[in-house]
Amino acid sequence: MPKFYEDLKVGDKFVTPRRTVTEADIVAFSGLSGDYNALHTDEVFASETQFGGRIAHGPLGFVIATGLSNRTGLFDGSTLAFLEMKWKFTAPIYPGDTVHLEMTVVEMRPTSKPDRGILVREMNLFNHKGQLVQTGLFTIMIKFRGAAAE
Repeated sequence: MPKFYEDLKVGDKFVTPRRTVTEADIVAFSGLSGDYNALHTDEVFASETQFGGRIAHGPLGFVIATGLSNRTGLFDGSTLAFLEMKWKFTAPIYPGDTVHLEMTVVEMRPTSKPDRGILVREMNLFNHKGQLVQTGLFTIMIKFRGAAAE
């Protein structure tokens, strides 16, 4: 059941299910994006870098974060638009890492239209070791509950 604007308050926190980043994810993302950088595709090269091996593409982590957010069902049917993101890459994601997302509502404001509001969530992506690997803010436009019946 989706959350609507009036169901939320600043400080609400949600934790997603976990997901393991696989070799197939990295290969598929390389093909989809056209990014075949050796950090992602060449184990010998990557093993000689500060990472000690291949890592997932930074944007792949962001994409996984959006998917984990959607898996909660919290905003399924109540989101009108994804408006903005600010994102930082704080640590590498390795093939085999299991990640989850912790989302916290940090800002809410109504818009000039009475059926919608703006919701800003802090998004923190953690690996299975508890290390923050990516972080940022997602800003969405979300329906008011009354707008769902119209």
